[in-house]
Amino acid sequence: MAMFESLAEKLQATFKKLKGKGKLSEADVNEAMREVRMALLQADVNIKVVKDFVNKVKERAVGEEIFHSLTPGQQVIKIVHEEMIALIGGSQSKIQISSRPPTVVLLVGLQGAGKTTHAAKLANLMRKQGKRPLMVACDVYRPAAIKQLQVLGEQLNIPVFSMGTDQNPVEIAKSAIDHANSHGNDLVIIDTAGRLHINEELMGELKEIKASVKPHEILLVVDAMTGQDAVNVSDSFNKDLGLDGIILTKLDGDTRGGAAISVKAVTGCPIKFAGVGEKLDAIEPFHPDRLASRILGMGDVLSLIEKAQEAFDEEKAKEMERKIRKQELTLEDFLDQLQQLKSMGPLSSLLEMIPGVGGNKQLKNIQVDDKQFGRVEAIIKSMTPQERRNPNVIKESRKKRIAKGSGTSIQEVGRLLKQFEETKKMMKQFVGGGNLMKKGKKKGGFRLPF
Repeated sequence: MAMFESLAEKLQATFKKLKGKGKLSEADVNEAMREVRMALLQADVNIKVVKDFVNKVKERAVGEEIFHSLTPGQQVIKIVHEEMIALIGGSQSKIQISSRPPTVVLLVGLQGAGKTTHAAKLANLMRKQGKRPLMVACDVYRPAAIKQLQVLGEQLNIPVFSMGTDQNPVEIAKSAIDHANSHGNDLVIIDTAGRLHINEELMGELKEIKASVKPHEILLVVDAMTGQDAVNVSDSFNKDLGLDGIILTKLDGDTRGGAAISVKAVTGCPIKFAGVGEKLDAIEPFHPDRLASRILGMGDVLSLIEKAQEAFDEEKAKEMERKIRKQELTLEDFLDQLQQLKSMGPLSSLLEMIPGVGGNKQLKNIQVDDKQFGRVEAIIKSMTPQERRNPNVIKESRKKRIAKGSGTSIQEVGRLLKQFEETKKMMKQFVGGGNLMKKGKKKGGFRLPF
C-alpha cells in the first residue's frame, strides 16, 4: 500500500540492523525503539499512541527471553509485530448480523467522506456473501445525493429506497425498514447526510434516526487521507452516537497512514472495512494482522490467495494445466490469463503481498508498468484467430500488420512471440515437476512474456 511505504521502509531498515547483530544489548533495543518512535510519529500516528506502543514493546524486549535467545533480532521483530497487530485492532471485526432480519446498518460521517459510494460498495460486498441488500437514501440535503445512490443501485442491480427530498429522514428510514420486511431484504444500508464539520444539527438528526430504527451497526465512513483529523472525527462521532465500527476510505492513497494505526487505540472502535480504490468492488474487510505484516515486510499471502481465488476460474485452471502438459497453450489462453491477473489489481500491489519483497530493495525497485499489459493485449487482439492459436504462422509481413494494428513496433511483436515460446517451455517444466528454480537460474531467470 502506497500509504505505508515510507513507514514500512523505515521500520524494515531498523529491523535489518537488529537482525545483523549476534547479541543485543539494552542500548541496541533502546536505539531501535527510538527509530521506531520517530518513524511512527513521521507517519502521523497519534503521539500518545506512539508512546504507549513503544513502552509496551520495550517492556517485553528487555526481558530475559530476548537476550538469551539464539536470534534476538528476530525476537524483537516478533514482539513489534504482535504489538502492532494489537494496536491496529487485534483480530478482524465483522458486521454483526441480526438473528431477526433485516440487519440495519447506519452509515454516518462528514460531507465528502464517501458515504454514498461506500453504501453501494458495502451493499455489493455483502451481496457476494449471500445477503439481499436494500440501500436507503436519507440524505435529503445534498443536491443529487438521492440520484447518485439510485445510479449506483442501477449499476449494481441493487434496490434503492427513497421518498424524495421533501420528506423527513427519520420517516424515510422507518418506512425503509417496513419496505425491507415486505420485500425480503435481509440487509438495510442507510445513507445519511453529512456536514462539512460536526455540529449539533447533524448529530441531532442522526440520534433521531438511531432511536427510531435501532440499527444493529453504526459505521462511520472517514477519509484516511485526512490523517489525525480522521481520528478526531472518529472520536467525536463515537462519543455522540456510539459507533460499532469504521470504514476507512482511500487506504490506497499516497499519505502517511497514521489514521489507520491510531484510530482503534484512540476511539476503541475497530476498523471493519477499508476502501482501496475508486471501483465499486474496491472495498475489503479490514485485517489488522495482514496490515501489520505488510508494514513490517512480512507480506500478506492470505490476501494474495483470496484475490487469486476471486479472479481465477477453477475449471479454466484445470484446462490450462492440461494444455500446458500437452504443449497446446495458445496466445488466446495467455490473453485470458493476463486479463484474470489484471482483475486482481495493480501488479505493484500484488508484489507487496509476497513475503520478502517489502524488505528487498532490488525487488521493490523493479518498475512494474501495468501499461505493458495493455500493449500485450493490443498485440494479441490485432492477430487473427489462426495466428493466436498457431503463432508459428506469423512471419515478417504478418508481424508488420499486427504491429500497425496494435500501435506497437515489429520488434515488440517479435519479442512477445519469442518470450511466449520461452514461457510455454518453462510452464511445461513447472507442471512436469523437477527443480524449476535451479533450471530457471541456469537460464538467467524467468520473465513475464512482454
